Amino acid sequence: MSDRDVPDRDVSSVNLAPRVRPVRRVGLKVRYRLVPWWAKVLVIFVLSRVITSNILLQFAAAQEQNAWTGPSPDYFSFASLWDAHWYYIVSVVGYPSELPLTVDGHVAENAWAFMPLYPGLVGLLSAATALPYAVIAVVVSVGFGAASALVFYRLMRLVLPAETALFSVVLFCVAPLSPMMQLAYAESMHQFFLVLALYLLVQRRYWLLVPVVAVMSLTRPSTLAFALALLLHLVQRWLVRGREPFPVPQRVAVIVVGLFTAFMGFLWVLIAAAVTGSPTAYTDTELSWRSAYVGYGELLPFTAWVQGANWWIPKPFGPILLVVVILLFAAVLFTPPVRRLGVDLRFWIASYVLYLLAVFFPQSSTFRLLMPIFPLLGAVAQPRAPLYRVGMVVLFIAGQVGWIYIAWWVDGYDWTPP
Repeated sequence: MSDRDVPDRDVSSVNLAPRVRPVRRVGLKVRYRLVPWWAKVLVIFVLSRVITSNILLQFAAAQEQNAWTGPSPDYFSFASLWDAHWYYIVSVVGYPSELPLTVDGHVAENAWAFMPLYPGLVGLLSAATALPYAVIAVVVSVGFGAASALVFYRLMRLVLPAETALFSVVLFCVAPLSPMMQLAYAESMHQFFLVLALYLLVQRRYWLLVPVVAVMSLTRPSTLAFALALLLHLVQRWLVRGREPFPVPQRVAVIVVGLFTAFMGFLWVLIAAAVTGSPTAYTDTELSWRSAYVGYGELLPFTAWVQGANWWIPKPFGPILLVVVILLFAAVLFTPPVRRLGVDLRFWIASYVLYLLAVFFPQSSTFRLLMPIFPLLGAVAQPRAPLYRVGMVVLFIAGQVGWIYIAWWVDGYDWTPP
């Protein structure tokens, strides 16, 4: 086509203004993805604490006078019921060098049942800040709760996609026992060091476990279960060494750290024995708490749950139900959602449950003692249906109300301690 064949254009109809690109609006999804993971976790934690605080305040307003508080106590007093007072006693006067005895000569309930690091830390901060022990105890628990949520996300991120790991944190923060993260108990502090230990174990950073295990072992009793998990980890790595290298330095590290962990699992027993002069000071103290149910006796591994089954449920149905529950729980560990959590977290869950079966008597505090199997929340979080997820959150929050009603709120003569 020649130039003369080009039709004339009416330039008056042409917009000669410079073209301006429309500003792109960043969608909510894009903005959400730009938020750092830690900020998302902290937002979840704060919102969950608002919900739980409101539940606790409602119960506190209805609380009648009891052994620890007057009627309608303030939040910090309500958060310091039950064994929180034992932690306060430890922070103020320490541990008895002579075991207290009942009128019939048995070891009575005493402070040796409560390990020293949580009350020691709270007492130190209370003295440094001149704030009441009850206030600092809650602050410490909340701080360790937030730290636990952050590390729990990183742990879940090792085995699950980011979105599923984040929903695991949601369940972690609204779980039926999540009020413990803002009560004056050592659970929150122990939970932080436990989730950190599991994170290091999955990453195979064995030597870093030494200080973590040392602190964890003097916060709550569970270190022997972690030693068993390390033993299972060692065996599994040895068995698959043909397809997954297990170099000598790592073998040495696992063995040394495992032996150290086992020693730390017995350290508090040895300390109690040395101070009181009684080799069974710690175990006798622990047994005193179950005497109201089955009387006094010796610690015979794996017998307490049979005793409890017979106590709670008429014979012969109790032991039968116990066996069924154990078999069902074992089967759960081999389901696809739990298998996706990886072998090390499954080793921990199995080890801890076996530990509970060996040494604890089942009662209302068993709910609290099940907190350390929190990695299972990663399995619960895997279905992605919105209705399922909303339902689980609602169910978990309802579980908080149920647990506080059953175990924390003092309703007259209450035989269901947390």
